[in-house]
This record gives sequence, C-alpha cells and structure tokens, in this order.
Amino acid sequence: MSIGLAIIGAGYWGPNLVRTAQATPAFRLDWLCDLQVERAKGVLGPYTTVRPTDSYDAVLGDPAVAAVAIATPAATHFDLVRHALEAGKHVLVEKPLTSTTSEAEKLIELAARRRRILMVDHTFVYTGAVQKIKELVDSGQLGRLYYYDSVRINLGLFQHDISVIWDLAVHDLAIMDYVLDRVPRAAAAIGVAHIPGRPVNMGYLTCFFDDDLIAHLHVNWLAPVKVRRTMISGDRQMIVYDDVEPSEKIKVYDKGITVSNGLANGHGNGMEKAHELLVGNRAGDMMAPQISLAEALRVEAQHFVECVGSGRRPLTDGWAGLRVIQVLEAAERSLAVNGTPMELA
Repeated sequence: MSIGLAIIGAGYWGPNLVRTAQATPAFRLDWLCDLQVERAKGVLGPYTTVRPTDSYDAVLGDPAVAAVAIATPAATHFDLVRHALEAGKHVLVEKPLTSTTSEAEKLIELAARRRRILMVDHTFVYTGAVQKIKELVDSGQLGRLYYYDSVRINLGLFQHDISVIWDLAVHDLAIMDYVLDRVPRAAAAIGVAHIPGRPVNMGYLTCFFDDDLIAHLHVNWLAPVKVRRTMISGDRQMIVYDDVEPSEKIKVYDKGITVSNGLANGHGNGMEKAHELLVGNRAGDMMAPQISLAEALRVEAQHFVECVGSGRRPLTDGWAGLRVIQVLEAAERSLAVNGTPMELA
C-alpha cells in the first residue's frame, strides 16, 4: 500500500524531494505545489502523472494525500505546517522547523493532538557518517567528551530572509543535538554582514553545557573553499568527520593527553615540596571505520514512511527541531549584544 504524498515548493530543495519520492516505492507522489506553477511543471517534465498546482487548498482537500513534504522559505513553515496538520496530513518539513520556539511548540502540540507525524528534514542525521559517530559516542569509546568543533563554509548562496547561522549552523546544531543527546545551557554568537541590506553572512557560535563540554561552530557564505569538517574530542579518542572527503569520511584517532601527579622542585630548606600535574601527549593508531554510503535523503524518506505507517517517533521529530531553534534564537539575541552569552529559552 502506497502513501499519497504532496510536495510543497519546487525551488532549491523541492526537486530533490521529488526525485527521492519517485524513487521510494512506498510513496505515490500525487502533487507538486508551487506559487509559480510553471516552475513546478518544469521540475516534473512533460511525461508525468504528478499534478502541478499553485493551490495549497486543493492539495490539502485531496483525501488521497496522506502526507506533505514542505520545502519553502522558513518564514512560511508555521502556517503551511499548521494547515496541513489541521487537514489531517502527516508532515515532513525542511529545516528550520519554524522561525520561533513558540511557533514550534504550537506545532508539536497540534501534531500530538491530531496524532500525526511531524518530522523535520535534518538530512545530515540520516547519513552513514553521522550514524556511525552517534554509535561511537554512545558506546563510550571516546570517553568523557571535551569539545565539539565544526566548520561549514563555502562561497554560498546569500539568503535574503535568514542569516548564515540560521541557514548553515542549523545543520551542525542538528547533528550535535543527535550525537551528543544533551542540550546546551547557553549560547554566544558573533558575526558580520558584509553585504548591505542582507543578513549576517559569517558567524561564530559557541554553545556552553552544564559540564566542561563546549561546542564551537564556524559558518560562512564568503569563503574561497568548501569545508565541511567536524571534530569531536574525548579523553580517550577523537573523531574527525570530513563530509567533503569522498572516502574515509570518519577518522578515529587514538590520541589525547595523559595527566599524572609529579613533584615540583622544593623551596626554602628543600623539605617543602608541592605537587604539580604533569601533562603529556598520547599518540596511537588512526582507524577509518566503514560507513553506509546510502543517500541520506532516501534513508530519511524511508524513515518517514515507517513513522507514518507505525506511529513511530522520528529521529528528527518536532522536539529535535525545537531544540535547534532554541539555540538559534539564543544566538540571535547574543549577536545583538556583541556576543554576550544568552541562556536558552
């Protein structure tokens, strides 16, 4: 039995959803909805049974449509998701879930009340690399975590409605939320807008946790090279995740420091001695674990199918989307006061 699906938005991400839906046997793609219906027709091509339309009401009024996948600007997400849930549809929505935490909370409550799946398209969570990192962290192989450090930069598409932090850092925040499975207590951010009239195009975001774990994210639309690199350090082992690397995307290093007690030189008559900590380096082997190379979007689509069919809670459900937005909002407040750390709402 196939699940009737409608895709909303035929812009940047919509065509990827169309391709993935058509390659997922459990989906029956019925509609592609876009305000520019000619754009929708262009995505579908001349030989298709999928109906292009600019009427969202027509999509939601079709009883054969059980689910919608929304790929539209972030500012439109709240209304589009709300109307879909009220019409009894399951929803997969592009990141970020909404523009505010209050909107996200309302959608989570509505989805629960209507008993519908609300899933956020945090695509990187479904990559083989991130799944392997989660496995390594959960196993305790890294030991006590010290830091999470990521760089996501490129000569990118300048957005007009959201900053680079909302556009790029959202990916790394989603990965961090999934892998670490803990919520920061505060966030601080600095950034700058080099293009007049446009949002911040480069930024540095720091997240503070209750223990001495710290996370730092660097995002930039104005870089000469594309870098997608994350480092996670523990007291036993360290991970380097390079998404641009065609093979060996994950490398696990058996490196770190060793701390031992030593005795300092005596003072005065030599009878008084003070203890000091001696810090040394430890260098072991590097391992590149095998990871699944399945396309993340296809894995995610299949997961959405399974959640719709069984009522299972998605890995990237509304709560995951909310936690990411809480950090993003704290970052925006911090930006406004030159990087002063802000508690999460």
